[in-house]
Amino acid sequence: MSLLSKLGEREEWQFFAVLPRADLKLCVAWWLLLFGRGVLPALFAIAMGILVGAVQAQGSLAMPLVFAGIVFLLLQVLSPLHQAVSSNLGSLTAAWLYDELTRACIAPPGMGHLESPEYASDLTMARDFDLGISGPPLSIAMDFIASGLVELIGGIAAACILAAFAWWAPILLGGAWLATHWLLRESGVWKDRNTEAVRLAQRHADYSYRMAVDPPAAKELRLFGLSDWVIERFRQQRTYLHELRWAATRLRERPLVTSILIVVSANVILFALMAEAAMSGELPLGRIVTFASAAISTSMIAFGGLSWALDGAAAPAAAVLRMQKTAVAAGRLTGGDLNATGLPAREVRFESVSFAYQDMSSPVIEGLDLVIPAGTSIAIVGQNGAGKTTMAKLLCRLYDPAEGTIRIDGTDITEFDIGSWRSRVAAVFQDFIRFELTLRENVAPEGAPDEIIMASLAEAGAEGLASLDTIMSKAYPGGTDLSGGQWQRVALARALCGVKMGAGIVLLDEPTAQLDVKGEAEIFNRILAATRHATTILISHRFSTVRKADRICVLEHGKVVELGSHDELMALKGRYRTMFDLQASRFGDEDKDRVNFDVLN
Repeated sequence: MSLLSKLGEREEWQFFAVLPRADLKLCVAWWLLLFGRGVLPALFAIAMGILVGAVQAQGSLAMPLVFAGIVFLLLQVLSPLHQAVSSNLGSLTAAWLYDELTRACIAPPGMGHLESPEYASDLTMARDFDLGISGPPLSIAMDFIASGLVELIGGIAAACILAAFAWWAPILLGGAWLATHWLLRESGVWKDRNTEAVRLAQRHADYSYRMAVDPPAAKELRLFGLSDWVIERFRQQRTYLHELRWAATRLRERPLVTSILIVVSANVILFALMAEAAMSGELPLGRIVTFASAAISTSMIAFGGLSWALDGAAAPAAAVLRMQKTAVAAGRLTGGDLNATGLPAREVRFESVSFAYQDMSSPVIEGLDLVIPAGTSIAIVGQNGAGKTTMAKLLCRLYDPAEGTIRIDGTDITEFDIGSWRSRVAAVFQDFIRFELTLRENVAPEGAPDEIIMASLAEAGAEGLASLDTIMSKAYPGGTDLSGGQWQRVALARALCGVKMGAGIVLLDEPTAQLDVKGEAEIFNRILAATRHATTILISHRFSTVRKADRICVLEHGKVVELGSHDELMALKGRYRTMFDLQASRFGDEDKDRVNFDVLN
C-alpha cells in the first residue's frame, strides 16, 4: 500500500477532506489563516532581531519598526478572525455530517445496513459527536484544532530559523520537542479513550440512563421495583467507563521523565553554544535576540499538532464516511425502470423464494411458493418466526430475496422502479410509526384532500379523535396523545388513505393487536369493504379476523404447508385445525369465532 493510501485511511485526513465539501471558500480561508498565524511568531522573532540590531548600530529605525509593527498587528488581528472562520466552518461541517448521517440511514432503498453491528457502532459515534459527548461541538473544536496546528507550524518555522545559527540546531531542538510530542502522544490517549470497549461501555451507560428518564419504561420500573436496579446499573457502567478512560489518560505518566530529560538536554546544549558564540563576538546582539526567541518558540512543537480535539472530530467524521459505504453496500437493491401503475392486475406470485437476515445461520424463508390472485384477500398465519413479516417486507421491497423471484403479473418485481412499486403498496406493520405531527400529517404524510383523510379515519373507526390540525403529542401546546388502540386506528387510516390515493395492495401485519376482539372484527369488516377492489394481505393471530379472508395460508419454517378457505382447512384437519382447536379450547362454543390467537406466541 502506498504512503498516500495509508494517509488517506487515517481518520485525521478523512476529516480534513470533509472540510472543503462542507464549504470550499471557508476551508481555503481557514487554511490560509492557519499558515499565516503559524509563521508570524517566527517573523516576529526576525523583526525584533532586526530592530535590536538597528538600535545597536544606531541606524534608521523606521523600516524595522514598520516591519515589527505590521507583524505585531497581524498577530493580534488574525487570531480572532481565524476563530470566527473556525466557528463558522465547524458549524457548516457539523451540518454537512448530520446531512450525510441522515442520508446514510434513510437514503438506501433497502434496510440491510440498519442490521449491521459495525453500522450501529458507527451510528452511536456519529450521532452524538456535536452534543459534547465525544468531544466539544465542531464550532468550538475547530478553534482547538486550528490552535494546535498553528503552534506546530510556528514551532517548526522557529526551528528553521535556527539553521542560520548552525545547520544541526533545528534538528537538535526540533527533534527534541518532536520526541516529547510523540512520547506523550496525546492522540494515543484519545484513541485509547475511544476503543470499541469504551464505546460499548458508553452505549450500556446511555441505555441505563434512557431507561431511567424515558417515559416508555416508567411503568415497569415502578411496578416491579426496578428503580434501585437501574440506578446501580447506571452507576456501574459509568464507573467502568471512567476507569477505561482514566487508564488511557495515565499513558502520559510513563514517558514524562524521559521527555523532560530530552528537552532539557537539547536546550542546555543549544543555549550554551549560543552563549559561547555571543561571548566570543561571533553573534551580534540582534541575531542573539532572533535565535533566542526562535529557540524558545520551538517549544510550540510539543503543544501543537494533531490534538485531542482533532481526534474527537475525526472519529465521527470517519464513522459517517464508513456508514456511507456500509449503507451503499448493505442497503442496495436492484431496481428497474418499469412503471407499476395499475398493478397487480392478475396475481402476485412467490416462486421458490428464500431469504435469511444478516448473520443468521439458517434462512427465515426457504423455497416459498405462493400465488395471490389480484383483488382477493389472503390471511397469513403461523407461529412466531415462521416468516410472515419477512414475507411482507420482501413484497414491500425492503429486502430482495436471496433466491427465487417475486413476480407481479409475470414480471420480476426487481424490474419495476422501486418508488413506483412501493406507491402501489399500503402497509401497516406491528411497529407502525407515530408522527409527532398533526393528525392530518399522520394519516397523509405526503398530502391528500381533507375529505379523503376524513373518510379514511371514519373507515378505520377513528373519527372524532381530534381535529386534523391537532398535533399528536402532549409535548406541544394544544397537542394530544392517543391510546394504543386509537393510534392503531390512525395507522389503519393511513393505509386506507393510501388505497384511496391509488395503492393496489393492502398489507396488514398484526394491524389490530391493540384492539379488543369486537373492535377488531368491526375494523376488519370495514377494511374488507373499503379495499374490495384491492389485493389484501393480512398477517394475524386472531381467528375472528383470519376466517373472514378469501383464503388462509399457513406458514411453517418459511414454507407454505396449508392453503385454502377457513372451511376447507378445518375440513382438512391439518395444522390450521390443530391451531384453531388449541385456541378454541379456552373458550365456550359461542365464543369460538372471537378467540384470540395469542396461544401461538
